[in-house]
Amino acid sequence: MNEHTTDHLELYTIGHSNHEWSVFAALLRKNSITAIADVRSSPYSRFNPQFNRELLERMLNEDGVRYVFLGRELGARRDEPECYEGRQARYEKIAESPLFLEGIGRLLKGAKENRIALLCAEKDPITCHRMVLVCRTLRRYGLDLIHILDDGNVESNADAERRMMSATGVPETDLFQSQDELLEEAYRQQGLRIAWVEPEDEPSDGLAPARSEDYLE
Repeated sequence: MNEHTTDHLELYTIGHSNHEWSVFAALLRKNSITAIADVRSSPYSRFNPQFNRELLERMLNEDGVRYVFLGRELGARRDEPECYEGRQARYEKIAESPLFLEGIGRLLKGAKENRIALLCAEKDPITCHRMVLVCRTLRRYGLDLIHILDDGNVESNADAERRMMSATGVPETDLFQSQDELLEEAYRQQGLRIAWVEPEDEPSDGLAPARSEDYLE
């Protein structure tokens, strides 16, 4: 655990999925969310325009919820070439980048004054970079990480991690590896599954874009 803890502050995540605005707003009210940190690289949706950045910010403000766009800092599609191996973004490299760490610092500071929910598109946190990249880093700081699910229930990050381990086939116990090592391996494998792959006009190797935070788009 990182020595710079935050005394068990809470931080939430939510995927907008294809919710109607009234449903999404009700989920925020139910969990007393006071600020949204949008971590989508591209904060626009062809199929769900109610979550386009400008309209979203206006609607949130009308409900008394603050909005900040952190897609440049904490998004999964990166401008930094050093965050890629070949055409695929690598979460371990992103997590070490100065811009990403700047975004993490802003979240840690903001969580002391606001009840923040990280916003992305995917409804399931284990298939979204908001958990597999951002929360993987935030967990080092001692925050209580909570995912608001599509059906209105909430899930602790620890429970989501157990689901992720099952989905990746990584065992929860092993004779030769610690639980922390096994969990990191599950994060690594899931990151490779979902990380953004830059498309080519004519792929020569059959590689298609992986699921990203804009999967629903």
